[in-house]
Amino acid sequence: MDLRLDSLDVAIDGRAIVHGLSLDVASGSVVGLVGPNGSGKSTALRCVYRALTPSRGTVWVGDTDLATTSLRDGARTVAAMTQNHGSDLDFTVEELVALGRAPHLRGNRRLGEHDRDVCRRAMEQVGVDDLAGRGVLTLSGGERQRVLAARALAQEPEVLVLDEPTNHLDVAHQIGLLSVLRDSAVTVLVVLHDLNLAAAVCDRIGVLSHGRLVTSGPPSEVITTALVAEVFGVRASVVTHPETGAPQLLYALPTPAAHTPATVPEGR
Repeated sequence: MDLRLDSLDVAIDGRAIVHGLSLDVASGSVVGLVGPNGSGKSTALRCVYRALTPSRGTVWVGDTDLATTSLRDGARTVAAMTQNHGSDLDFTVEELVALGRAPHLRGNRRLGEHDRDVCRRAMEQVGVDDLAGRGVLTLSGGERQRVLAARALAQEPEVLVLDEPTNHLDVAHQIGLLSVLRDSAVTVLVVLHDLNLAAAVCDRIGVLSHGRLVTSGPPSEVITTALVAEVFGVRASVVTHPETGAPQLLYALPTPAAHTPATVPEGR
């Protein structure tokens, strides 16, 4: 299912956060949003999973304006993994993952065999099936992050939006989770801070700065030394990964300023 952000403007408390954002996410592709802190990435995602209503513009899923669908129908289409997901309720892992099936259940209907199979597969995909009986509050940050990814997958959405899904994950689990996203048939829009991970997993990358789309395209066209310097204010060299061909950045630390001894005025 195609996802299209069409000329989105977002203002919060009278302050413009996103300006005229248009971005296409082709069906089954992975598109990354990158940019400095405060550039509007998370705000754009919130419009897709309907935590925010844009001041202007439309979020299209296929030929449907997402704002015209019911919340239940929208939740069958779009699942979200957000940064703000704290919970004081000590669900077990399997109970939390099962919440992803809620949009598919009517009334007080219990999980059926199909629902349990979906949850089991989702937990296996992200490697938390061995934690099924554990309380969520006993988990590490990385374990909880993977459980939340399983809940989103259990929702069986056509579009999946994720805000910094690799937070708290070690390198192996970062690669594992992003590989699951890349290999799924789901349309994915993901916010990432790590430009090398974004280049490795994304079919296309959109770069935001001050709420505006600077550029978008394949990683090989977007990840350049000039763009990194302009948008992020850092120096980096771009090299080609020897196995995948993806662009990868080698960052240069700022050169320390030469130490100049203070001049003592004569007579002091």
